[in-house]
Amino acid sequence: MHRQWRNFPWAVVLAAAVATPAFGQANGGSETTEAIPDLSGVWAHALPGFEPLASGPTALVNRSRRANGTGDILKLAGDYNNPILKPAAAEVVRLHGELGLNGIGDANPRNQCWPGGPPFDFSEGPTQIVQTPDKVLILYTYDHQVRQVRMNQAHPAQVKPSWYGDSVGHYEGDTLVIDTVGIKVGRYAMVDWYGTPHTDALHVVERYRLIDAEAAKDGFVRDAKQHNVQMGASANPQGKFLQLRFTVEDSGVFTTPWTATMTYRISPNGWEELACAENTQWYSGKEADVPRANKPDF
Repeated sequence: MHRQWRNFPWAVVLAAAVATPAFGQANGGSETTEAIPDLSGVWAHALPGFEPLASGPTALVNRSRRANGTGDILKLAGDYNNPILKPAAAEVVRLHGELGLNGIGDANPRNQCWPGGPPFDFSEGPTQIVQTPDKVLILYTYDHQVRQVRMNQAHPAQVKPSWYGDSVGHYEGDTLVIDTVGIKVGRYAMVDWYGTPHTDALHVVERYRLIDAEAAKDGFVRDAKQHNVQMGASANPQGKFLQLRFTVEDSGVFTTPWTATMTYRISPNGWEELACAENTQWYSGKEADVPRANKPDF
């Protein structure tokens, strides 16, 4: 694929981000321009992602640990005994973990160049939120992925499944709330890096808000415990960090809805180009299963 063609939509989108501030009426016009938070910036979070909560139904953790007690990203093996998993889903996670523990690795949307969709994409490299009056765009650097969120609208009665689902949003004070349904079940469909599957009943609710360094500490500590990530101080110019608190439910996979967080720092490297389809040899030594069209789109 020609790099110039791939970059053209991004140039348009990023120009819109600069030209269009976070403004517009929300919640039926009840909010003013000043009430809407400015979530701009290139936000980053280390792999493999989710910050499990200290209590309650929450995300899976890695059973494979380093000598210092943190999760070993080179051997991903999800805790299939987590009570949020139904038996069939627990078995899928266990089988993924067998490969991970043997250092073989397993195929996932990222290393196969497939769209991940929420919540898998929450850890897809630096992320940028572009706010306009009637739409929010969420950009992920890895493989140029884009999500579109329609503001102050309802889901259609019949949702056609798509890679990123149908997302609608609104503001609740200082928080951007996004509700997503209709996420397509693809060949490598999973909600996390441990291979946890999902069905077409997957429902994800995201809540984004800016927090100060003191409030961000809890998320950083939980993340460091799981992923050996040192707490950083890369806030935006206002001294803020971006925290995403999200809830996942899927009656075909989970016994209950569960919640986790992602606490993002400002990316020290800004916006980078990371195109999976231009580097298809994944760490297993195999050729990635890059999506291919049977016929051209046009």
